[in-house]
Amino acid sequence: MLRIAIIIGSTRSTRRTAVAADWVAQVAARHAAVTRGEATFATVDLADHALPVLDEPLPALFGDYRHPHTIRWAQAIDSYDGFVFVTPEYNHSFPGALKNAIDFLYAEWNNKAAGFVSHGVHGGTRAVEHLRLTMTELQVATVRTQVALSAFTDFEITDPSEPGVITPGPHQETTLNELLDEVIAWSGALKPLRTPTPQATPA
Repeated sequence: MLRIAIIIGSTRSTRRTAVAADWVAQVAARHAAVTRGEATFATVDLADHALPVLDEPLPALFGDYRHPHTIRWAQAIDSYDGFVFVTPEYNHSFPGALKNAIDFLYAEWNNKAAGFVSHGVHGGTRAVEHLRLTMTELQVATVRTQVALSAFTDFEITDPSEPGVITPGPHQETTLNELLDEVIAWSGALKPLRTPTPQATPA
């Protein structure tokens, strides 16, 4: 069974991102691959991991993690076959907390698939442009379909300091299901690259 993480890419205390991630999880729970027992989705909240600013003495490429918080984070990410990143757009890019969490690891991201659900005044599309580049360097295959949630039309916001209520247009769930289809398909296709080749038994 494929395991896909829905990653909440913001750590702010009042995060619209968490509201969007809850919607993604609800739609994912109804996906045909889940009901057939072929895939499962779980939410991973960066705030729960409380990672400090990157403090490992060696680059993540070496895989020599020294701190308990890094090891816990590595074990969490390593357990998944693919990812759906839910991210806001901050200053024309994705949040520093998400970049920091990504930079802690290397091999745990490799040869997996990722899709993106973004939100913001402009739908968060510019954040995903940057996030795709980062994922490419980590050997993550990013899928074409993207969900871009508008702060003006896909949320009911009465107080800008509060997350508000998500009210996605009917086309958004259709697009999200297409994204999930692609993430599941690519996660499965890449699985042989993540599985060590059995060593031949000497004759």
